[in-house]
Amino acid sequence: MKWNKYLLTMVSVLIITGCTFGGYFPGEMGNIEEGAEELIITTSSIEKSSNTEYVNFVGDEVQDNEDNQEFSNLDKEDEPVSNNPINPLTGLPVDNPENLLLPPALVSVTNFPTTARPQAGLSTSSVVFELSIGDGMTRYLAIFYGDYPRSSIQEKSGDMQEGLTEGVQEPVIGPVRSGRLPYEYVRQLFNGFIVMASAYSKVADQLNDYVNVIGDDQSDINSALVAVSDIEKIAQESDNKIGDGALSGMVFEKDIPEGGKNAPSLWIFYAYKNQVFWRFNEDDGSYHRWQDDADGSTFIEQTDRLNGEPLTYENVVVLFADHTVENTYLIDVDLLYVIRGKAQLFRDGQVYDIYWTTKSEEYEKTTGKLRPIRFVDAEGNPFPLKPGQTWIELMPKFSPFWETVNSEKYHVLASGRSKGSGYWGAYFKLDN
Repeated sequence: MKWNKYLLTMVSVLIITGCTFGGYFPGEMGNIEEGAEELIITTSSIEKSSNTEYVNFVGDEVQDNEDNQEFSNLDKEDEPVSNNPINPLTGLPVDNPENLLLPPALVSVTNFPTTARPQAGLSTSSVVFELSIGDGMTRYLAIFYGDYPRSSIQEKSGDMQEGLTEGVQEPVIGPVRSGRLPYEYVRQLFNGFIVMASAYSKVADQLNDYVNVIGDDQSDINSALVAVSDIEKIAQESDNKIGDGALSGMVFEKDIPEGGKNAPSLWIFYAYKNQVFWRFNEDDGSYHRWQDDADGSTFIEQTDRLNGEPLTYENVVVLFADHTVENTYLIDVDLLYVIRGKAQLFRDGQVYDIYWTTKSEEYEKTTGKLRPIRFVDAEGNPFPLKPGQTWIELMPKFSPFWETVNSEKYHVLASGRSKGSGYWGAYFKLDN
């Protein structure tokens, strides 16, 4: 693959401090530096060309936008009917059909430290995987495919919003952080490329088709932001064009399936200082994300710094899969060639017992390529997601999942049992 070099500031090798997170997590070790070996930037281009490739960061120099329109996230319930081609990852029409030929971008977005919040660009992602990276922390692998945001960042009042977007005049995604072992499996399944801020050599050796983002401030662990225009440019220059069926398998239906149970709320426990609520909003028909402020008690509705809007997802999936702990900060997740695994689908204020699969079928056998995770019922028939965005919580295979009580107090939630309450809990638990 041929690439154009477009780095504002070239950095060949950069040492980055580990993602340490202070504070005690029950059952976890705190204040441990992320990994024992020195972290270095590794360089790669899609298809491993000999060119040295870096992605331009958003920093001292920012391109001017040609328009002054506000960045917007339309109310997905009010979207007009369209005859345009459908995004196979959302079930929704796209404005630019040509973009469906481009490979998806899989961006590694940080969730810790809390100064990274609110993150930028998540409200436009098709699918997000949230996975444990050790010490009670999680990270996101956000998949961007289809239409790209085109307009400028919406001006918002408030010191936090102004500080996070100061000097940024075009849509960005991030903060971008280091790659993780499960990223390669997701990349293969979604036929895309990874955007990350380096990786440990042991991890980088397992990854393919990736590019690195370099932050403009080595003293700020959250300084790596990638411009959407750069994401689009990388996709356009890729030789990996998406063919027919490459992203097929996810099924979407607006009608609410039968057999669901009441589910206005889902509590996810990764650690005492990393708890998440997904709360169903009847007004927009989606689940809104709330997360504690790394204190186990103060829950804040999560937003997108680009527009100040809440993070809302039509589908939230709790996906149970085998986790392998190589060390505290190297956790692998088995996602390939799985015949059937358990999952819980939250949509339309209901929860459904479903299954997921990545087994080889006719497409895989004839092309040698993989397709995204498919969701099925007990008989193996496709189970429909709601048209829209999907957030996937990756949990160890035997993590507890139960109906709890309506509370925000950890001990009440963890010990609560109330069949029929509609308040569900999932407790991240690794096998010892």
